[in-house]
Amino acid sequence: MLAPAPGMAESWPDKPVNYIIPFGDGGESSIAANIQKPVFKRLTGQDLVVLNKPGGGGAVVWSQMNKMPGDGSTIVGVNLPHIVLQPARGAGYRTADIAVVHIFHYTPNALVVAENSPYETLADLIADARLRPGAIRFSGSGKGTANHLAQLQFDKLAGNETQYRAYKGTAASIAALLAGTVDAAWGYLSVAPKHGGKVRLLGVATKSRQTTAPDTPTFGELGFEMIGGAYRGIAMPNSSTDALRREVSDIFAKVGGDAENVARNQVMGFVLIIVRYRDIAAFMAERRAEYLRLARGAGLIE
Repeated sequence: MLAPAPGMAESWPDKPVNYIIPFGDGGESSIAANIQKPVFKRLTGQDLVVLNKPGGGGAVVWSQMNKMPGDGSTIVGVNLPHIVLQPARGAGYRTADIAVVHIFHYTPNALVVAENSPYETLADLIADARLRPGAIRFSGSGKGTANHLAQLQFDKLAGNETQYRAYKGTAASIAALLAGTVDAAWGYLSVAPKHGGKVRLLGVATKSRQTTAPDTPTFGELGFEMIGGAYRGIAMPNSSTDALRREVSDIFAKVGGDAENVARNQVMGFVLIIVRYRDIAAFMAERRAEYLRLARGAGLIE
């Protein structure tokens, strides 16, 4: 067995760690976990065993979290806004049931059009939306998701009224776009590398332009303060101790800063962030307030 790298915590992990991803293999959450896996092994000497357990958009696993051991042998991938909006819409768990210990990246929201779309710029789309209120059709992955909230936020900022059509996943949403069923899509920065020259991005919700799409302006450049997307992190059962949660967060902060992890995330269009356990409460409170405000404004929740 490899010895932990210098400066790493000695007490965790002391054996292989089960890393439950509540989505199917091949999805972005699973891809992210499998990027972390070899880096975790190299830094700690222990295996990170990725287990895909899809169901209910993640809700099946998250509703069972507190039946899992809290000794560090099992950790669970979590996604925002899912773990905020699912409980608000009646899922069988509460956000407070999930002890989020670390946030490591987000997949930035992006406004996507087909390559042959008449909209060459974001301004073109906004102008058409203002001429034809309620006529522009956007696809997106699910209701109450990062895509849906992006559409609601952008309509508010731009003073538009557009339609949102929910599909079962990003692949189905982009398929609808390419088939001409919708005019544009709310997707992610990662859509462009996956679909080659079939799509164009009109804007991306990051602080600065990204290497995977250097010609795509940020929404901020275009006058709209939008930064965010689908956030991913690590959670543990509520029975875990604060000390253990800090150790887990510290390990994943080291994984997040590792050169191999950084390079592979960039290729996928993921934006790395490090929100340690000590800062999670403030981060979650800010995200929760924003998500619930948008969802209530759209009538998604009471």
